[in-house]
Amino acid sequence: MKSVFLGVDHPAIAAKDADALTKWYCDVLGYEVLAKNDQPTYIIKAPDGSFLEIMPDDGSPQTKREVRTPGWSHLALRVSDMDKAIAALDKHHVSWITDEFEALGGGRIRNFTDPDGNLLQILQR
Repeated sequence: MKSVFLGVDHPAIAAKDADALTKWYCDVLGYEVLAKNDQPTYIIKAPDGSFLEIMPDDGSPQTKREVRTPGWSHLALRVSDMDKAIAALDKHHVSWITDEFEALGGGRIRNFTDPDGNLLQILQR
């Protein structure tokens, strides 16, 4: 019997400015807006078809996160060409927080942050 649990539908980010952060994900990472409500909360779609939700935060101060801070750590974005991805992100002046390193199970990884300080990772396997 197949499980009723199919996998991850979407992670969500509570943003200081949901409009601005959504625009950044679309302009820099190639997402497209699928749906938006008045809050504004967005569902955006990556080139591979995966979804991400961006919603307004509640005004609480954001705590500084590191890769190994307890709880959800980062969003890993698979890329087809690490060198091209790094060059594209460099054009947008992302804040790199690590040098490139070897991925568990093989591949190349590099960590950076979005404009709100959320941890992102590019990964080529």
